[in-house]
Amino acid sequence: MGLFGLFGKEKMEKLDSGLEKTRTGLFSKISRLIFSKSKVDEDVLDELEEILITSDVGVDTTLKIIDKIKERVKTEKYVGTDELNELLRSTIASLMEDGPDMKNPDFTTPDGSPYVIMVVGVNGVGKTTTIGKLANNFKKAGKNVYIGAADTFRAAAIDQLQVWADRVGVHMIRQDMGSDPASVAYDTLASAKKSGADVVLIDTAGRLHNKINLMNELSKIKRVMQKLVPEAPHEVLLVLDGSTGQNAYEQAKQFVKATEVSSLAVTKLDGTAKGGVVIGISDQFKIPIKYIGVGEGIDDLQMFDKREFVDSLFKK
Repeated sequence: MGLFGLFGKEKMEKLDSGLEKTRTGLFSKISRLIFSKSKVDEDVLDELEEILITSDVGVDTTLKIIDKIKERVKTEKYVGTDELNELLRSTIASLMEDGPDMKNPDFTTPDGSPYVIMVVGVNGVGKTTTIGKLANNFKKAGKNVYIGAADTFRAAAIDQLQVWADRVGVHMIRQDMGSDPASVAYDTLASAKKSGADVVLIDTAGRLHNKINLMNELSKIKRVMQKLVPEAPHEVLLVLDGSTGQNAYEQAKQFVKATEVSSLAVTKLDGTAKGGVVIGISDQFKIPIKYIGVGEGIDDLQMFDKREFVDSLFKK
């Protein structure tokens, strides 16, 4: 079975369901706007700007979208409001970063050492759950997976991760609460290399109260892992809670300053009307969104595809 095996109709149904509240909130506002107008003019653009900002797309990204639509209107002289949805769809897609190749994701290394993913993010964003769901997908694809419980500042974090490891049936390396996180990461990678593991997922402490301490801690974890695998981590995955709207954007800004984030996972998009934040985060940080969480089930972590996301968001 391939990685993240949901494709086609079943995947789109889950995505549509997960984005229902965002789509409903966004489109009820846009529909009301279009109903009373015949063409896209300054009044329509002003109202559209307000709709996008209040849908958590973000001010800077919203202004980019409005400017691009203004250019189109200026060029074509007349743009009917019935064209607005398609115009929005294409404009938003053009601003978002492409995600990974969904059907051929590459989680291999040239020398055959484990592919190491260091997972970062504040407490409560769904970091542990994301690690568990990632481990599940890798395991189902036939990968030998190790998890390192390097968030040693909270006993609950270690125990919760152990529950996921046991549920999925993968190896987890842990130490006592208060242990050196870098030591846990080193032991995990050493054990993974010895057993010929394919993928290693390293959890890290979710604290942002002191950016310098966070930066130093993550740098130390990287250094000790590189003693065993010089290229580790191959990926630094930042987990963000989509239901927090612009707070997710602020968290991303802080973590990007603290470490070299290479991919994003946006969780909890189901049950929230704030899914528009995905658009702003993708545009502003130019970091690929690799995964989105569209439900609580173990299989509800999807590989992100911007075209599928935009199609679902603008589905009537």
